[in-house]
Amino acid sequence: MLKKIGRSQFARSALGALATKYLKLVRSTTRFVTEPADFPQRIAQELPVIAAMWHGQHFMIHFAWPQGADVSALISRHGDGEINAQILSRLGVRAIRGSGGDPAKMQKRGGAVALREMLRALEQGSTMVLTADIPKVSRRAGAGIVTLARMSGRPIYPIAVVSGRRVDFNSWDRASLALPFGRGAMVLGDPVHVARDASDAELEAARQAVQDGLDAVHARAYALVGAKDPGARPTETSGVGA
Repeated sequence: MLKKIGRSQFARSALGALATKYLKLVRSTTRFVTEPADFPQRIAQELPVIAAMWHGQHFMIHFAWPQGADVSALISRHGDGEINAQILSRLGVRAIRGSGGDPAKMQKRGGAVALREMLRALEQGSTMVLTADIPKVSRRAGAGIVTLARMSGRPIYPIAVVSGRRVDFNSWDRASLALPFGRGAMVLGDPVHVARDASDAELEAARQAVQDGLDAVHARAYALVGAKDPGARPTETSGVGA
């Protein structure tokens, strides 16, 4: 019965509305530090861009953008994705449904159609936000995001939005849910550019740069709030270019 209720559009809409209110409460009661302090202005000349995030650390990511900014996000087609789409709609973000990750599996997950929609959104001036890691493989960047960068000509910016007051889950993506009345940090990393004629080796180097950049911004963001990244790799360092 619970599964049936969870599949209903009414239940998903209600959950989406409650989750949106909760996230707005967290945003309004969290004291954020931003690094660099002027990062919305710093990337203004490059918009639209591709914003990369880690799955499980994405719940607050859209509060990093100025209110009213033209932003789209890639959301999976499964049931939880529908709730995420409901949240994004209430936050003024356009949801594009599909999955990235391994290009060979994109057709099955609706990723091929989503790729065309993401390219169209970027052409129309909308910044694209998407998780960089492969589905069910935590913190390993996939080829999908660098393929999007190669085809669109837009730079990838790693970004982290974290809170020192949070609940960490023992899930595959090492998800964290921020709690109200804490300290937070928003950190933007250095851009990763991918040439339209990039070779396989250059695409792999870009993929690794996105992965390293995301590790770095999360390490820095958690350091700014006096905490350790719950999903950090054992050999991770805390530096990030800005």
